[in-house]
Amino acid sequence: MSLTYVIPDIHGRYDLLIDALAEITVRSRGQADLVITIGDYVDKGPQSKQVVDRLLRGVEGSNFVALKGNHDALMVEALRDPAKMAAWMEKGGDAALASYGGDPAAVPQSHIAWLDQLRLIHFDAHRLYVHAGVEPDVPLDSQSETTLLWKRYPKGFSKGYGQFHVVHGHDNFPDGPLLYEGRTNLDTQAWRTGRLTVGVFEDDKPGGPVDFIVVKGPPADR
Repeated sequence: MSLTYVIPDIHGRYDLLIDALAEITVRSRGQADLVITIGDYVDKGPQSKQVVDRLLRGVEGSNFVALKGNHDALMVEALRDPAKMAAWMEKGGDAALASYGGDPAAVPQSHIAWLDQLRLIHFDAHRLYVHAGVEPDVPLDSQSETTLLWKRYPKGFSKGYGQFHVVHGHDNFPDGPLLYEGRTNLDTQAWRTGRLTVGVFEDDKPGGPVDFIVVKGPPADR
């Protein structure tokens, strides 16, 4: 039985990421499962640089897919266009930049390039993985990047995408995850709450998660 582990919005919480990866390693027992991170590695939390450094190394013993989040895109845009720096700072970029020493020039080009080239979507036989969401009636190749990175579903919206169950984050719900027939929202605002919820999915079984890995750390001061 192969499994897929989905890690939602990390936002600079290196401590939670490391604990989550350790728990996944224990559960995998050497089996080459799939780990998917669904974006927002940077901003708000204190250790964006360390998060990116760690993810650049991949996940030993597992296949690894990293998707892009809206905050990852904001960081890239701001570092390439100073006119967008203020907008990034207002959305938590100040914490990310501080993790690099406070100087935009100190952010390694390898980090910028990695964040920029991240894919927007991944799917398997039963599920579609994305940072924010998809428009249910729009072909996948016609979905806009804005939708994939910024969409917020209406409260209680339960549909997926055709036969695919949608797995996403972005729209935080601290008491989550939110589970619906057609979609799962894993974002529990881990950077602030100190609670990161990893969804565990059986690759041969349609629908939502069969289990969760919940790792806990101290809540944010800010």
